[in-house]
Amino acid sequence: MKTLFLIINQKINKAGLTPIMCRITYEKSRKQFSTGLFINPDYWDREKQKVLDKAENSEYVNKQISLIKQKLCQAFLILQIQQGSFDVEDILKRYNGEETKKELGVITAYQEHNNYYKKLVGKDIKEVSWQKFENTKSHLQEFVKWKFDQRDIKLNTLKHQFIQDFEYYLRTVKEMQQSTINKTLQRFKKMINFAIAQDYLDKNPFLMHKPKPARKEVVYLTKAELSQLQNKEMGNKRLEEVKDCFVFCCYTGLAFKEMSNLRKQHIVKSRDGRNWIKMKRQKTNKSISVPLLPVAQKLIEKYEGKVNGEKILPSKTNSHFNAYLKEIANLCELKINLTHHIARKTFATTVLLLNDVPMEVVSKLLGHSRIGITQAHYGQILEEKVQEEMMRLSDKLK
Repeated sequence: MKTLFLIINQKINKAGLTPIMCRITYEKSRKQFSTGLFINPDYWDREKQKVLDKAENSEYVNKQISLIKQKLCQAFLILQIQQGSFDVEDILKRYNGEETKKELGVITAYQEHNNYYKKLVGKDIKEVSWQKFENTKSHLQEFVKWKFDQRDIKLNTLKHQFIQDFEYYLRTVKEMQQSTINKTLQRFKKMINFAIAQDYLDKNPFLMHKPKPARKEVVYLTKAELSQLQNKEMGNKRLEEVKDCFVFCCYTGLAFKEMSNLRKQHIVKSRDGRNWIKMKRQKTNKSISVPLLPVAQKLIEKYEGKVNGEKILPSKTNSHFNAYLKEIANLCELKINLTHHIARKTFATTVLLLNDVPMEVVSKLLGHSRIGITQAHYGQILEEKVQEEMMRLSDKLK
């Protein structure tokens, strides 16, 4: 490490004094900072790195310069002993009494990660994605308190065991489902990758970690249940509107946000004269194109001129919509917890997959970012279809 004190002649204050700066160089990198000392530039000895004796405050300033050099050397020696690798920024942080990169805590590093991504909200990521990072940070804070009875622990102490213990905590204390645990750990892993990229961490504790498979049953309406719902007279305008919107999504696969945002401009006529929905998914910002099947087309025609503005369907809040669906499920004697998302599942299964629409087409119609997501969610439906076909074949071959 090299230390150099210098003055900036261009920066002279009203009293005719200039600041003394300190520049440290280590491994071809520099950091410069103000010492807080001011002198008459005529009394600075560049060669000897000190103030000339004839200056009024020479004794005080030279002592301070000597102290700064000692503190920098001390910071440098401590880093050599405690940390295998460090840079010039770490030296300055140690000198200022701040945490060096390798001394950062897990929570501190996570907050830095979140601050970085917050600036990308509305540009590369959505507010809801950033909020999920914040939620994971809260789970991590609670875990560190639960496990270590501390507010934070050093990032560079993380081992694979930490990941296993965190996963155990999420399953037992937080009582999360495996799919939610996997998502939480996935976000934590992004922070770890960020820390490695920023040179805060040398080893990746996730290196040997494999997420446990999350088997989640796909809940959807069967052909009979969908027909029963479609043909049920509600006898109530509010419930009738919610039922129609739900059925519309059963035949289009639109998520709640897309259904709520659907406008006349999103209905586009193709070359064959059929109407298509063309819009972007809120969640992935991926373009989707969905043909309007006859049932969905009739529902659009039903509400034409009855909805204000450019909207196509009656609007409700998500919470009200799902509350009304519970009433509808009771009236239709459906034995499942009916939510809007089940409409999307029904479109993928009952309307598409069980009518022999290929998985890659289903993935495109759902607007998934990759086909692996579709396969992970709906692969078991194809297994059921294969079993049905094999049973049919067995009957033929008897």
